[in-house]
Amino acid sequence: MAESVELPSRLGILPFRNKVLLPGAIIRIRCTSPSSVKLVEQELWQREEKGLIGILPVRDSAETTAEVGPVLSQGVGSDSGERSSRIQVGASDSQRLDVKNQQENIHWHTRGVAARALHLSRGVEKPSGRVTYIVVLEGLCRFSVQELSTRGTYYTARISPLEITKAEMEQVEQEPDFMTLSRQFKAAAMELISVLEQKQKTGGRTKVLLETVPVHKLADIFVASFEISFEEQLSMLDSVDLKVRLSKATELVDRHLQSIRVAEKITQKVEGQLSKSQKEFLLRQQMRAIKEELGDNDDDEDDVAALERKMQSAGMPSNIWKHAQRELRRLKKMQPQQPGYNSSRVYLELLADLPWQTASEEHELDLKAAKEHLDNDHYGLVKVKQRIIEYLAVRKLKPDARGPVLCFVGPPGVGKTSLASSIAAALGRKFVRISLGGVKDEADIRGHRRTYIGSMPGRLIDGLKRVAVCNPVMLLDEIDKTGSDVRGDPASALLEVVFVATANRLQPIPPPLLDRMEVIELPGYTPEEKIKIAMRHLIPRVLDQHGLSSEFLQIPEDMVKLVIQRYTREAGVRNLERNLAALARAAAVRVAEQEQVIPLSKDVHRLASPLLENRFADGGEVEMEVIPMSVNSHEISNAFRIASPLVVDEAMLEKVLGPPRFDDREAAERVATPGISVGLVWTAFGGEVQFVEATAMAGKGELHLTGQLGDVIKESAQIALTWVRSRAMDLKLAASVGINLLEGRDIHIHFPAGAVPKDGPSAGVTLVTALVSLFSQKRVRADTAMTGEMTLRGLVLPVGGVKDKILAAHRCGITRVILPERNLKDLVEVPAAVLANLEVLLAKRMEDVLEQAFEGGCPWRQHSKL
Repeated sequence: MAESVELPSRLGILPFRNKVLLPGAIIRIRCTSPSSVKLVEQELWQREEKGLIGILPVRDSAETTAEVGPVLSQGVGSDSGERSSRIQVGASDSQRLDVKNQQENIHWHTRGVAARALHLSRGVEKPSGRVTYIVVLEGLCRFSVQELSTRGTYYTARISPLEITKAEMEQVEQEPDFMTLSRQFKAAAMELISVLEQKQKTGGRTKVLLETVPVHKLADIFVASFEISFEEQLSMLDSVDLKVRLSKATELVDRHLQSIRVAEKITQKVEGQLSKSQKEFLLRQQMRAIKEELGDNDDDEDDVAALERKMQSAGMPSNIWKHAQRELRRLKKMQPQQPGYNSSRVYLELLADLPWQTASEEHELDLKAAKEHLDNDHYGLVKVKQRIIEYLAVRKLKPDARGPVLCFVGPPGVGKTSLASSIAAALGRKFVRISLGGVKDEADIRGHRRTYIGSMPGRLIDGLKRVAVCNPVMLLDEIDKTGSDVRGDPASALLEVVFVATANRLQPIPPPLLDRMEVIELPGYTPEEKIKIAMRHLIPRVLDQHGLSSEFLQIPEDMVKLVIQRYTREAGVRNLERNLAALARAAAVRVAEQEQVIPLSKDVHRLASPLLENRFADGGEVEMEVIPMSVNSHEISNAFRIASPLVVDEAMLEKVLGPPRFDDREAAERVATPGISVGLVWTAFGGEVQFVEATAMAGKGELHLTGQLGDVIKESAQIALTWVRSRAMDLKLAASVGINLLEGRDIHIHFPAGAVPKDGPSAGVTLVTALVSLFSQKRVRADTAMTGEMTLRGLVLPVGGVKDKILAAHRCGITRVILPERNLKDLVEVPAAVLANLEVLLAKRMEDVLEQAFEGGCPWRQHSKL
């Protein structure tokens, strides 16, 4: 080997990651990191020292410098800022350098290639000051690193060339082994050039190169043009011995030539079956030919075959299996590019995914256990739970009986969905909920026809697929919110299935569908029931959801009662739970602010490494506190301690929930003047108290109605006004028969809360009472509410939703309720605790209503001729 001499080069290229530069090859490098930019500016534009060369790793980037930097920088340099630390390199081919705080170990290769800069271009300097250099380098000769050192921000090395001298080369060329290897390499190279010349017509210049360049340099040039692995590139770089280098190069050329021949064979096989109009068919044929060459063309692993095996294991009934087989045979005859291929395949995949034989294992039905389960999950609802127990009892006696379709109807938050879940738990079946709110296309329920692009199964089938059993309890939620349009009627599609359904109202449900179902009404809860539900279910659930317990927050029963009276007037308990959650969030803030520090392990490990010393050279420290992973969530929660639990009082209620929204004085304040009466109405959210206001003004005898009213309630207002005008003399509202109550004045009737739509046949008696109060200038009793419809003859007709309306009156502090006499039978459903606090007055005619509505009775009734 030659001694260390000055090399005609400017940079030394060391292998890094997946790039190796070989002598004779050309590489293009983008230099962006500060170290590489500094190297380019100082080494390429200045004279290098003899035997000392600037080192640049291939594939330079900012992260490259960050990883290699700590390896070479072992300390801090002099005051001038230049680091001069060095690393002595041994005789091994590569040195493994361990870097602390790095996830991977860096192998710094000690052999590289001296490179000459062919082209250098400087990019535009960015506002951040970064500069990018593009350097085109040509590999010249191999070298061995004797010593690595740092100069400023980049690296330099003292090197020793590994190329043999001219005299040594002449001696090697006379050896028989070398001559044989040389002939084999040239023959393989010439064959490769001939193949490439036929494919690319670019072999002329390569043949000239083959005849003029020494064979040992040709080996590097040819190998550098192939796609080979990083390990093979390193092996070529380390092949200093010419015989070894030629042997490896010949092997790589032969392998490259063989891959070209295999590719040509595949192409020829495909071109014989090629249809010019089928580009996608060409690609699939090429894939099939590649599999044949690899010996991986196993039909059993084909997707269609896998689908067939999946269908066979699905356990389909015989009639379905025959249909599926017919569809599968049709699929096998189709090409993937045909329009119906995807829809047929999706259809078969759906058939294979459905749980034909998979069913929930129903345990022995225990009615006593089922009743206990219902009582634990739901407070009250005695009639509803009794009907569910009856349903389960029939199933126990006759499991194959076709049971009724249960439909739970009631306002939001009364537990309709949770009741269906309890039925599933009692039967030991899985539960699936399907929401139908806003569905207008019956195909969403039945499923789309397969002729449509993007056709999908219906929601029922999708629910079966999702729950993965063939006998779930299926809940169709919000069945009253389906609509119909030109795309069909979803409610008609529901006539075909058996299910449990929920709805807020019965009116929107089509009569044919309603006739198939057994309606179970859930009218709502009394305040006493709400208190029990809150103490047994809502408060424990809210505390658990907010990471609290009774040790942190306590909500007394009287405070729950105040929340119900002052902040929630609803049939269900949803808003009650929201208000309790607001109290829990306020308590969580206090706990988080006053907790003690979690006791942690005191094992503190101080990290010390050259990297950290460089980054924190100003004296900063890094410490790591070890927290044992065995501490579970309960132990961590127990570490939070406050002096005493937070007990909710009235001051906290007003601070967290705001001023009270409701009070018992509302009715008395609003009925303080004549012309106002209190009615009871039913809405989708349960019973409500509705005020009716009437006033008179100068006009032409017209009737004005406001409050977003429907047609039915407008007709009730007209009937009420007609009845009052016809009975004006009898009720002593007019002095003689011929007097017109509307002469010279208009009547305006208003239903407050104008943003809420109002309609229904239950406001007639309330409207008459308001008009009589207006014309007589006598106030209606503030503690009395009423409901009922009337005829032109003054008969009071029965109405629906009596239980909801009475509960609403009870919630609002009303103590007297006037009902139609024919609604007496409906009082059986009202809880006894509510009836004990109410005086229920029955009315057969309108005069009975007026007798009870005014203080002291109706003073003009004795003069009535009716």
